[in-house]
Amino acid sequence: MKLNRRSFLATAATGAAAMSLPTTSRAAAAGTKRPVLMHAGHQHDHSEPTLQALAAFGVTHICSGHLSRNVEKDWSVDALARLRRHVESFGLQLDCVPLPMSSAAITRAEMPEILLAKDPQRDRAIEDLCTMIRHCGQAGIPMVKYNLTFIGVVRTEPTTGRGGATLSTFDYGAAKDPGPYPEVGRITEEIYWDRIEYLLKRIVPVAEEAKVRIACHPQDPAMPKGKGWRGVETVLGSPEGLRRFVETQASPYHGLNFCQGTVSEMLAKPGEQIYDVIREFAGRGKIFNVHFRNIRGGFLKFQETFPDDGDVDMPRALRAYRDAGYAGMIMPDHVPTVAGDPTRQKAFAFCFGYIQALLQQLRAET
Repeated sequence: MKLNRRSFLATAATGAAAMSLPTTSRAAAAGTKRPVLMHAGHQHDHSEPTLQALAAFGVTHICSGHLSRNVEKDWSVDALARLRRHVESFGLQLDCVPLPMSSAAITRAEMPEILLAKDPQRDRAIEDLCTMIRHCGQAGIPMVKYNLTFIGVVRTEPTTGRGGATLSTFDYGAAKDPGPYPEVGRITEEIYWDRIEYLLKRIVPVAEEAKVRIACHPQDPAMPKGKGWRGVETVLGSPEGLRRFVETQASPYHGLNFCQGTVSEMLAKPGEQIYDVIREFAGRGKIFNVHFRNIRGGFLKFQETFPDDGDVDMPRALRAYRDAGYAGMIMPDHVPTVAGDPTRQKAFAFCFGYIQALLQQLRAET
């Protein structure tokens, strides 16, 4: 049988994913009947060319791109319903939209008054969030995601990986802490938790009423306890912190935008430890969507790699989600940059193919 190039690549990717499984894991999986409830997902943008490409890749669930904090412009029920219908017109489902609380540092945040506890602006901003969540429920959008960070995503100089790819890198030993933000000052664990709890007490009941899940991204990266970064303790930068977070205002609508790469960065030996963390939080129903990425290294020193080129056994990780009953999106995130691909479209396409191949392998096992 003659294969064209596209068929060959798809077949090769599936075979590579299957052969990457340890023999014992393949044998154990042969007897399992656990269903695969996960599906490949996408985030970052919802432009027409992107949605067309995703449909071609077989990616049927997405998180939309950025929406402003303008409630009337982007967050009215009509605007959200139009966005949902736009996505659905390509045969995709809109599973999530991002609240205007991104991973940017507090100096570039869209709603800084919430974490800075600037009153009465804080209460007005939280009420806007509540309106956004309510309107998502009315528009048929089941989830929102957000970050609670002062310091943003901290990285040091990039390094070079496979084939000359540029890898986002963090090395705490080489990093130079610029010191506290003048407008922020010292944020102790007590202060941070007080502000998190103030927010959650107000938005979690609204999420329950609207039946909209709210998914928070962990701190990327974790920092040393007692030192933090720029005077800020990273309370959402450890499994212990994430446990406390999901138990604060406990609700089936309050959980995590579980970035597997970020959580791996919290661990001394992610290649050994991440699977138990996945099983714990997924088993408790606290993982609402997954950023499925790999790293080389661990706590305080790591590189962000292609999914098949890091320390975490990604097929084993995907099995951990399946075995815990996780039923949401598996999304690529933070991909390396390769030559001739400054916008990383090729790198993301590689990751979508990798995820689809692993999911296909899991379905074959059942």
